[in-house]
Amino acid sequence: MTSRGTATTSRTARTTAAAPRLTGIDAARGLALLGMMATHVLPTFEADAQLTPTWVGLAFSGRAAALFAVLAGIGLALSTGRERPLEGRPLWAARRGVALRALVVAAVGLSLGGLEVNIAVILVHYAVLFLCVLPFLGMDIKRLWALAAAWILASPVLAYLLRPWLLAAEPPLRLGHNPGWEDLATPARLLGDVFLTGYYPVLQWLAYLLVGLGIGRLALASRIMPFLLLAAGTAVAVAAKRLGTVFMEDWGGRAALQAQLGSDYPLAGLLQVNLAGVEQSGSPWWLASSAPHSGTTLDLLHTSGVAAAVVGLCLLLGRLADWLQLDLLLPLRGAGAMTLSLYTAHVWIMASLHGSPLPAGWTAEGVFWAQVLAALALGSVFARLSWRGPLEWLGHGANQLGRGRPAR
Repeated sequence: MTSRGTATTSRTARTTAAAPRLTGIDAARGLALLGMMATHVLPTFEADAQLTPTWVGLAFSGRAAALFAVLAGIGLALSTGRERPLEGRPLWAARRGVALRALVVAAVGLSLGGLEVNIAVILVHYAVLFLCVLPFLGMDIKRLWALAAAWILASPVLAYLLRPWLLAAEPPLRLGHNPGWEDLATPARLLGDVFLTGYYPVLQWLAYLLVGLGIGRLALASRIMPFLLLAAGTAVAVAAKRLGTVFMEDWGGRAALQAQLGSDYPLAGLLQVNLAGVEQSGSPWWLASSAPHSGTTLDLLHTSGVAAAVVGLCLLLGRLADWLQLDLLLPLRGAGAMTLSLYTAHVWIMASLHGSPLPAGWTAEGVFWAQVLAALALGSVFARLSWRGPLEWLGHGANQLGRGRPAR
């Protein structure tokens, strides 16, 4: 590197460190957490043979988790130069920090994998996504958006072609449960599940982090950008969902898939809420769906659009709060700043309730709202005191260690 390049990189690093925190991003992360909690606690289908979707399934299934992943990409962009990606030694230091933080997240996820709980824990996949996105942290915005577009188009087709091979292996390269420490003894099954056959296939989900990196490289602090994100995200989400409806209902996609699965299979409800666990093979019509957790191009476009729109809306609400000089987003942004700790506590609570009747006087709605209020209250307290969550403290320490900085 030249001395001029070194000076430029140093200025970029100092600018990134000194840039104010965008409270709207934390608020969006808090919304993602609450949406994921809703799908974990409240039913997403009615208890009937047709699997009629509930409002929770229609509103949050697929979208909350995708928002969480897109925000991970935005956070990485904000910590690695914002509009001007880091270069040279600072970039490599940032990559080491992200890698060590990913190991902390993976350790937490593997520990949660040993719990008996009816929740698809995202943390191991989340950590692997952090590791997979490391090569792209230094890309400029044009290359990022080009790569994100290509990934959204190509990864679902690649997954459609490869998944049957993994499932046809003996034993099939699918876990059927959350990854735990014991699964490290069968690395082929673990990797097959994490990348292709599990609930959050990293091959397709990497698109969310690339989209997030692209959003994070935009001038999010500018006046117009939140409006553009809200408008463009809404347009993409509506168009993708509409195109999926045309393919499935008007052009005969659902009829073809229904004939493949059998007339009694509750395909209509699953297409609206969740295709995870459905073997999407044997017909190219599976690639034309926009169903949540289908991992298709239209699903990735729709959920990415929703995520961009939510981020834009939260940034606008943050601006409104600043203008009113009222911290309206305090509970949400506080919870969003400590999602790893709150998510882990939520999974532990649900594991303690798994397989046994709820305590007398409690309903699923009561359990959900109690956890929501607790998360918002804890988030508010920690934000007011400028504290990190306990697991965030560990992750931050690992990040600082990787970057060669002393952690307080």
